[in-house]
Amino acid sequence: MSEIHQDTLELLEWPRLAEHLAGFASTAAGRRHCALLGLPDHPAESRRLLLETTELLALDGLCEGGLSLQGAGDIAATVALCAKGGCCGGEELLAVAATLATARRLRRQIEDPELRPVTSALVAELRTLPELEQRLHFCLEEGGRVADRASGPLEAVRRQLLELRGERRDRLQELVRRYASLLQDTVVSERSGRPVLAVKAGAAAQVGGLVHDSSASGSTVYVEPQAVIALGNRIRDDEGQERELERQVRSELSALVGEQAEPLGHLQQVLVRIDAGLARARYGQWLGAVRPELAETADAPFELRDLRHPLLLWQERREGGRPVVPVSISVGPELRVVAITGPNTGGKTVTLKSLGLAALMARAGLFLPCAGTPRLPWCGQVLADIGDEQSLQQNLSTFSGHIRRIARILGALPERGSVLEGSAALVLLDEVGAGTDPTEGSALAAALLRHLADRARLTVATTHFGELKALKYADPRFENASVAFDVETLSPTYRLQWGIPGRSNALAIASRLGLAPAVLAVAAAQLEPGGEGDVNRVIEGLEQERLRQQEAAEAAAALLARTELLHEELLQRWSQQKEQSAELQEQRRQRLELSIREGQGEVRRLIRRLRSVGQEVRAGGRVAGETARQAGQRLRHLEQQHRPLPERRDHGGWRPRVGDRIRLLALGKAAEVLAISDDGSELSVRCGVLRLSVELAGIEGLHGEKPAPPEPPPQVRIRSRRSPGSRGPEVRTEGNTVDVRGLRVHEAEAAVEERLRGANGPVWVIHGIGTGKLKRGLREWLSGLAWVERVSDAEPGDGGPGCSVIWVK
Repeated sequence: MSEIHQDTLELLEWPRLAEHLAGFASTAAGRRHCALLGLPDHPAESRRLLLETTELLALDGLCEGGLSLQGAGDIAATVALCAKGGCCGGEELLAVAATLATARRLRRQIEDPELRPVTSALVAELRTLPELEQRLHFCLEEGGRVADRASGPLEAVRRQLLELRGERRDRLQELVRRYASLLQDTVVSERSGRPVLAVKAGAAAQVGGLVHDSSASGSTVYVEPQAVIALGNRIRDDEGQERELERQVRSELSALVGEQAEPLGHLQQVLVRIDAGLARARYGQWLGAVRPELAETADAPFELRDLRHPLLLWQERREGGRPVVPVSISVGPELRVVAITGPNTGGKTVTLKSLGLAALMARAGLFLPCAGTPRLPWCGQVLADIGDEQSLQQNLSTFSGHIRRIARILGALPERGSVLEGSAALVLLDEVGAGTDPTEGSALAAALLRHLADRARLTVATTHFGELKALKYADPRFENASVAFDVETLSPTYRLQWGIPGRSNALAIASRLGLAPAVLAVAAAQLEPGGEGDVNRVIEGLEQERLRQQEAAEAAAALLARTELLHEELLQRWSQQKEQSAELQEQRRQRLELSIREGQGEVRRLIRRLRSVGQEVRAGGRVAGETARQAGQRLRHLEQQHRPLPERRDHGGWRPRVGDRIRLLALGKAAEVLAISDDGSELSVRCGVLRLSVELAGIEGLHGEKPAPPEPPPQVRIRSRRSPGSRGPEVRTEGNTVDVRGLRVHEAEAAVEERLRGANGPVWVIHGIGTGKLKRGLREWLSGLAWVERVSDAEPGDGGPGCSVIWVK
């Protein structure tokens, strides 16, 4: 990395942001990686990092308690030592086993190529070496101690050590009891790794043994009794053998780890990348940041709405700093230079740093603290000249320091044609041209900005020079922006305004800071007419006009919002009324259906009662039959009245034929045509188990066809005989015949009554012979009708006993 690029990172405080990011890492290796956060050299790598961050953020939210790297250690040094043939300690080897287990668990959680293609590809080639992990756990206990099962000789030595230590302990306890009167204390102590007794100074010779130490006062000597010295020597020898056998086991395990140095090194790198990606995701979530879109071309626009400086956000949330004021940056593809003007302490430098950090964060795979979806090109170069470069040691003035740094910036910018495809250069200049004569500084700054417009994708410069504000009107690649200033409170608002150059407001700020009014009055009088003072007045007028337009736009937006709310409220009320109307109709229909079912139940009960009574109460039966018939007719009338009317369509020329399926309008059911009268006006149909005769006008096709009227019948002379008082013919025809076979008594009564009401002569009722119950029921009912003259059996040719002829008065 060149010197100017490193200077830019320092000026933008990139190391401080990386330090904040490292606080979200879970492992020591991940924290080191984040603290030295590098910048990718290709746009594809940055897009891959952004996808990694996105996928890990989603997975972290799905896992209960978040995605955990607990157990993952920094095993790079351990693997390197093992690869060189060294012997590692038990704890280091156990850390390798725990890291392998963590990597296996993470691979199971992450691997889903359809849902997480980038991170799944990251762990696809990961080798978690389960055999090595099992061997390490088999040979090592918690804390890194070599287990007895790891080696047969080791187990035998430890068993012998246990026996010798037990024997020595028993002998010491016996000696304590024997020499209790000679001892200062009955507790067995230890000196130089050997057990000793606290013996009184004058009784050491009586106990016998090797003196290892004495107390400060000299009244107590610490003696290893002669009876346990040999046992202690044997124990010391066995402990040496134990250490040697443990070292052999650890050496064997270290050799196994060294054999897998390459896959273990790859595994360590993958875990560090996962930890870093998870840190980026959690840091972005903590900032309230969103994923940026990196454009494919370098000339793409910068669209950053409500961008907040990440370091100021950290101060606000972690250190109780002031609330961060967001800035919105919108730079079209045709713009190359933006000149930001305005008063000091107004937020110009913060805007520069926010934009620079946003470009670096997107390049490093970090989310941006913006609103909406930020869009910007991939900035392969971010170069900045911010701050004062004055140095007494190097004999540099402020102006000289700026010029030297700008020279390095121009040297770092690539020539056209050598730029990486899709890579943009972002240049940030603070107080360009300052520190020297204003006239020369302004000319130098204008020339520099025109030069950068040809070589960099975007240059953002802060300035107080009025000449730079006019570049916009001579070159369409330039744009003005300013930081707002509240003239009432004489304080900056830190909000960025586009399209309008700002005023320095030096006199207003000086007045707020307490400068003498007399001095300010003289300064105001000396402002050159037609110069900077007139320009400031024009700018002031533009600001006032912008404020008026902004207030009008806000009022229009508020009115539109109220209109939308009213519209939604009206739609909601209409929907509620519609639902209530449908609910009322449904309730009425349910009540009607309930009434019909209750009436039908009542009819069925009456019929059962009539059947049970039978022949015993004929008079009462006739009354109940009449009641049942009337109830049935009433129910059919209600059902027909509330049944939705079928769609009637005029299909001219359609006539039913025998065998056709038609719909009975009176019943609303389908039926089959059995026979058609000669004149075509009546049909004999079968509906379920019922056989009925219906008029042509009482039917329709299954698709709503309306039947055509029948053709007039030919004139035929029929010799008939009339009965006294009747006007119709006494010959049986289809028009005066009703077939009630298969019907119940009350159903037959309803069919016969309907035919009798329109009859002008005798009516033939075909009821069949059968058991005679239908015939008897009809005859009994007919005998009670006052307008029936008589009832008799038909002629043998007309049906005989199976057909009754009814003569009406």
